[in-house]
Amino acid sequence: MHGTPGPQGSKTRNAAGAMYESSAKVKPWREAVKTAALDALHHDQNWTALDVPVWVDVQFSLRRPKGHYGTGRNAGQLKASAPAYPTSKPDLDKLVRSTQDALKDAGVLADDSTVASLSASKVYVLWGDALRTPGAVIKVWRLNDFLKEPQS
Repeated sequence: MHGTPGPQGSKTRNAAGAMYESSAKVKPWREAVKTAALDALHHDQNWTALDVPVWVDVQFSLRRPKGHYGTGRNAGQLKASAPAYPTSKPDLDKLVRSTQDALKDAGVLADDSTVASLSASKVYVLWGDALRTPGAVIKVWRLNDFLKEPQS
């Protein structure tokens, strides 16, 4: 799914004392994940939210900062000093939090506490098998299916 991944977790208080998300990217990201999940579930009329142990695997593809590229005649060329992987904000755990909450809101998960196994990574767009634009590849498996013994 495509969109700018938004971290969830940091809260800020306004002058009136109300709490709100620090990142303006959280709401649009959660909506994008929810919409993509609902589109995928649309094909299964009998779908019910997973309330069994699940494994969630997500790879976030982030846009490189402009500072990773040269200027002038080297514009568009990646600098040799540019890091291979994103190690700055947004934090991976906060990206996962917003994504899992969106999966719950869409009805993929009954609750994010059903996530018993998690693998997550963040990469730059166009790096290896990453997406060509910012977004994420999200996969959810029922762990019970992996634990079944082969029938003889």
